[in-house]
Amino acid sequence: MGETAADFLAVNAGLGLQTTTLLMTAVLVAAMVWQFRQRVYVPAAYWCAVVLISVVGTLITDNMTDAFGIPLLYSAIGFSLALGLTFLAWFASERTLSIHEVFTFRREAFYWLAILFTFALGTAAGDLVAEAFGVGFAGTGVLFGLIIASLALGYFALGLDGIWAFWLCYIFTRPLGASVGDFLSQPDEYGGLGLGTITTSLAFLGIIAVTVAVMTFRRRNRA
Repeated sequence: MGETAADFLAVNAGLGLQTTTLLMTAVLVAAMVWQFRQRVYVPAAYWCAVVLISVVGTLITDNMTDAFGIPLLYSAIGFSLALGLTFLAWFASERTLSIHEVFTFRREAFYWLAILFTFALGTAAGDLVAEAFGVGFAGTGVLFGLIIASLALGYFALGLDGIWAFWLCYIFTRPLGASVGDFLSQPDEYGGLGLGTITTSLAFLGIIAVTVAVMTFRRRNRA
């Protein structure tokens, strides 16, 4: 969603990269205020923040590549280091990286900063492998999908620690999602299916909306 929505707003809607970045950052700030005001997990607030931070994370990488000419390899390395430092600071401060123990403002701030870096890193890594390394969108999606599958196998069958398994899978879903989004939306001459950013973004948004609605309904029933 982040990959295709960012491309749609900046290119198809004609807003341009900088205007889109400023606009979506402002909307993200409003969504984060909404999320931080919640005292419990509320699916609508949480997933609204996730969707918007995915768009802004993608735009950060696009700005570094297109506006400032920073190579994707450098962006991927830089965001990997930033994410690693975030985890180190988080653990040094809180002695845990478990998402089940995010119940203070500081822990949630660390959590969302990590999420932002995973989306920015995912865009950089996905584009780097697909375009710069010439693997293609489909091949990149298969590659990262297999990595996630191996981590799942490690968790369910080989005793991989749950926190490590979660965060590693979470990180690798970002380049997987970016590659799938590009594969569906980009034209045939670039190795995609040519569905376009509008159709692809609306399809992803519809899936997210239905999923969040189901989670909200089930949560209310349990309550």
